[in-house]
Amino acid sequence: MDRIPFGVRQFDTTIEGGAPRGSVVLLSGEAGAGSREFMYTSALMNALATSDDELFDLYYGDPAAGTALPGAVHYVSFTADESELGDEMRLAMDDDLVETGLPDISFHELSDHYFHVSPVPRDWYADEAMDIRDLRDRQEREDLLTVLGETLSAVAPGNLVVVDSLSDLVGAVGDVVDWSDVSYLVQGLQKAARQWNGLVLLHLNHDTVTDTQFGQLTDALNGTIRFEWESGGSTRARTMIVSQFRGVLSRIEDENIVRFETEIGDAGFDISDVRKIR
Repeated sequence: MDRIPFGVRQFDTTIEGGAPRGSVVLLSGEAGAGSREFMYTSALMNALATSDDELFDLYYGDPAAGTALPGAVHYVSFTADESELGDEMRLAMDDDLVETGLPDISFHELSDHYFHVSPVPRDWYADEAMDIRDLRDRQEREDLLTVLGETLSAVAPGNLVVVDSLSDLVGAVGDVVDWSDVSYLVQGLQKAARQWNGLVLLHLNHDTVTDTQFGQLTDALNGTIRFEWESGGSTRARTMIVSQFRGVLSRIEDENIVRFETEIGDAGFDISDVRKIR
């Protein structure tokens, strides 16, 4: 099965190279537990493979047999711009990796559409001043989910796409969108992804949804990876659990792996230890 690397070397090695093409994977976690760092690492490592072979070999190594790098890397954000993304990435990994890989990530900012009908002052999220056409567009604006769908349709085929973040859409439920619209979007995205033959990563702060809503999301998608804090005495550790993932979870179960202990280093998100059933 042709796979796209996640960009986390030890994890990719464990699951025979990466995610099956056509997958949509939910990265759901507690705040600070590693879901964002996983997302940043995945985008940067796959971009680095195009921009600098030597650095890619230093930070990642050779992709496993049966894998193919995505044609391009795209990053979709509802609230942040490219400079903010770069600053956050530099906090999580080595500056050389960010400076070299970031230019090969195509950034799509949807903040104009996201904040347009909100009470947020326009100069907080847009550079240009409001004119009479903007006032009209507040009443006749294009639907946020439609813009997102059109963006994904244009950039996703054959590529890696990161969507940051599904929590922003959930936060707009009841004002800009309905929860049923979010649910339909995710189901439609999974259906379309099979034809696109790429990989889509959806970030979600787990605390922003109910258990029922989370169940609806996970049931609709190929894969769900959970990122959690685990306490032991006076210390805390970041852990990762593959909750469900068609074509991947069976490999982890064959190895009797129940949980990955993780860390954030110069190469971004990484696996520090693997817990197995004894």
